[in-house]
Amino acid sequence: MAPQGAPQTSTTTSSSPWSSDTAVLSYVAAATVIIHLVIGGRYGFHRDELATLDDARHLAWGYVAYPPITPLFGRISLTLFGTSLTGFRFFAAIAQATAVVLTGLMAREMGGRRGAQLVAAAAAVPFCLAGGALMQYVSFDYLFWVLTSYFVVRMLARDEPRWWLAIGSSLGLGMMAKYGIGFFAIGIVAAVLLTDARRYLASKWLWWGVALSIVVFLPNLIWQAQNHFISLDFLKHIHQRDVRIGRTKNFLPEQLEITLLGFVLALAGLYYSLISNAGRRFRMLGWMFLVPLLLFVIAKGRGYYLAGAYPMLYAAGSVWGERWIASLRGSVRWPVRFLVWTTLIADIAVMGALTLPIAPLGSEWFKRAAKIQGDFVEELGWPELVQAVAEIRDSLPMRDRARLAVLAGNYGEAGSVNLYGTRYGLPQAISGVNSFWQRGYGNPPPETLIVLGISRDFLERKFSSCVVAGHTPNPFNIENEETSDHPDIYVCRGLRESWPEFWKDFRYYG
Repeated sequence: MAPQGAPQTSTTTSSSPWSSDTAVLSYVAAATVIIHLVIGGRYGFHRDELATLDDARHLAWGYVAYPPITPLFGRISLTLFGTSLTGFRFFAAIAQATAVVLTGLMAREMGGRRGAQLVAAAAAVPFCLAGGALMQYVSFDYLFWVLTSYFVVRMLARDEPRWWLAIGSSLGLGMMAKYGIGFFAIGIVAAVLLTDARRYLASKWLWWGVALSIVVFLPNLIWQAQNHFISLDFLKHIHQRDVRIGRTKNFLPEQLEITLLGFVLALAGLYYSLISNAGRRFRMLGWMFLVPLLLFVIAKGRGYYLAGAYPMLYAAGSVWGERWIASLRGSVRWPVRFLVWTTLIADIAVMGALTLPIAPLGSEWFKRAAKIQGDFVEELGWPELVQAVAEIRDSLPMRDRARLAVLAGNYGEAGSVNLYGTRYGLPQAISGVNSFWQRGYGNPPPETLIVLGISRDFLERKFSSCVVAGHTPNPFNIENEETSDHPDIYVCRGLRESWPEFWKDFRYYG
C-alpha cells in the first residue's frame, strides 16, 4: 500500500497480461524497433559507427572518446550478427525503445491512467527514432538518464528509500556509457538538498547507493588513472572545438528541436513537479531538470546533452494534462484529446522523416534532412573509398607492397579500411586519432604508405616523397568531410625521422 498522501498508482484493469498497461507500452516500443530493423540499413555505416565498430574489436574498460558500454554492445552485435549494419544498430534501437516504456511507466507511478501513460510514451518516440538510428553512445547515455529518472520517481511515489540502490547503480552504469550523466547526478544532489527529500540524507540507503555507483564506475576510473585520464584531454579538445565552430551557441533554441511540440508537455511537467500542489511529492524532478539545464548553459554544452531529462517531464506533464482534461466539459474533452494526439503524431512523423534513412538519395527530401542533421552524408561512400585505396595498392610495384600501411587521418577512414579492407587483403589502418593511436604503427614499421585525410603540407614535412595517387570517390554526388575537406589520396615514402619519434607526436583527437 502506498504511504498516506502518496498518489495511488493507477492502471487499467485487464484480464490478460497481453492487454495490460505495460504490454501496451511495450507494443509502442516494439513498433519503433521494427521500424529501425526494417529501414535502418538503407544507407551505410556512419563515420562514428565505424570508430565504435573498430573499438568493439578491442574490448577494454575504457577508450579515449567514451567509456566502455557502447563498444561492449557493439561487440555483442558483432558476435550475434556479424558486420550487418542493421544488426550493429539493434541494441541502440532496443535501448531507445526501453526508454519509451520507462517514460510511460513513470506516468503510471505518478498516478496516470493508460491515456496519460500512452501520451508520455508517444512524446518520447521522436527522440527514440533519432537516438536509435545510429549505434552511438548517445543511445545508451539517454537510456540511463531515463532509467535513473524512473527509479527516482518510483522511490518518491512509494517513499521507499531502498530505491537509492537502483539509482546509484543506474548512475554508475550511465558513467560507463557517457560522462555527461555526471551533470544529472549533480542535479539529483541539488534536488535532494532543495526539497523535502533532504530526509533521505539520514537514510543508509542513499549512502549505499552512492557507494554502489562508485563501485560500478570503478573499472573505468581505474582505466582512466592507468591512462593518465586521457579522456579529460579528449573532452577538453572536443569542447573547445565545438565552441570554436559554433556548435554550442544555440543550446536553448535546440531544446525545441529535440522536443518539437512536445516542449509544451515538458513545460506542463515542469509546472506539475515544481509548482503545483498536486505534484508536491515529485519536486525533485523539477530541480533534476533545471540544475543540469543551468550547468549546460554555463558550460556551453551541445543541445542534445539534456535530451535524457525530458522523459520525466513528459510523464509528469501527461499526468497533469490528464487531470486537467478531466476537469473540462464533456464537449471540450474530445477536441482537446484529438489536438494532443495530432500534435504527438506530427512530431513522430517529422522526426522520422528527418532522422531515419528513408529519403531517396539525391532527392530534395534527402538534401533538406541532411542539411538539418548532417548525419546522412556521413553514411555514404565508405566502401567506394576503400575500393579506391585497394586499387592504388594494386597499382604499386610489388616491392612497395611488402611493408605497406594505410595511414588514415580520421576514425571514419581508419574504421572503413578495417571493415571493408579485408575483402581486398588490405592491412589494418594506422592512425593517430583517439584510441587508434594506442594500437601503434605495426612491427616491422611500414616503408610505403597510402595516406587518407592528411594535408599535403604535413606530409611533405614528414616524408621525403609524397604524390597524389587517387581521389576520394563521390558516387552519390554529395559533400561530406571526405569529398570536401581532403579529397586527395597520397602515396608517401621515406619518413624523415624514426617511427617512434614520429608516432610520439602524432596523437590527436577527433
